[in-house]
Amino acid sequence: MQGRIDKSMKRIPIPFGAWLLLCLFISVFPHSNAIAGVITSEAAVIMDASTGEILYGKNSDDLLLPASTAKLMTAIIVIEKADLSDTVTISPRASRTPSLKSGFKKGDKVTIEGLLYAALLKSANDAAVALSEAVAGSEDSFVSIMNQKSASLGATNTKFINATGLPGSGQHITASDLSRIMRYALNYPKLREILATPAAEVSTERGKIIVLRNTDKLLSSDEEVIGGKTGYTYQAKHCFVFAAERNKKTIIVSLLGSPSRKNLWKEAKELTDKGFLMIADDESRLTDP
Repeated sequence: MQGRIDKSMKRIPIPFGAWLLLCLFISVFPHSNAIAGVITSEAAVIMDASTGEILYGKNSDDLLLPASTAKLMTAIIVIEKADLSDTVTISPRASRTPSLKSGFKKGDKVTIEGLLYAALLKSANDAAVALSEAVAGSEDSFVSIMNQKSASLGATNTKFINATGLPGSGQHITASDLSRIMRYALNYPKLREILATPAAEVSTERGKIIVLRNTDKLLSSDEEVIGGKTGYTYQAKHCFVFAAERNKKTIIVSLLGSPSRKNLWKEAKELTDKGFLMIADDESRLTDP
């Protein structure tokens, strides 16, 4: 019966010394992995975007599959090396790329900017391959640039084998590396603009219109979210990296290997609140007399 007390249960006293040690631990390690037990994603990180400090991590350096979060690095390389107004002709190889696609056909002509929207909003694999070929001549050459860039950003536990994030031997990333990549991507206003776009239309040179809807559902439900990149494959499960802003403070949250999309959004929101509480707590400690 609800509210009934079992009088047979005994209350076990905790020695004063144990209480003292617990209080000391909490005061010295306020940002410990105290919430790790409730995060069911395989790995998670909260990062302070202004400093790059990792505020919280669960399996933050475990090698896991990136899924389509890899397209964030693809977009960075494109922004740095291509003219967004240039037109790209969709190759047979790009049009045959498996899984999620925009629907571009062989021979379609699309601007690089349009392909970026397709790759980041809809997570389109055909767009990502077309971008890699436009920038480097081939996807293999483009992947070499991706890995060089990752290393230069300190994402040393990351290795890409394609521009899409489709699974394959040797491809891996960590939650901490993914956060570093997102932090760097925020330097580019165009990337911030695209990631923050809920929906868009892309036209081919012949006028075919392709409607794109952002896979980041938090954009429509959480006004603090600046933007992010999702990912999913059967092997990688559900993945997400995003930035959020509150009271002029920005954090980055990355999640890898979440068991469901519903769980992904739930834990993303929980970690967002946790991150801003941590920053506020640090600031109060610095200002307290």
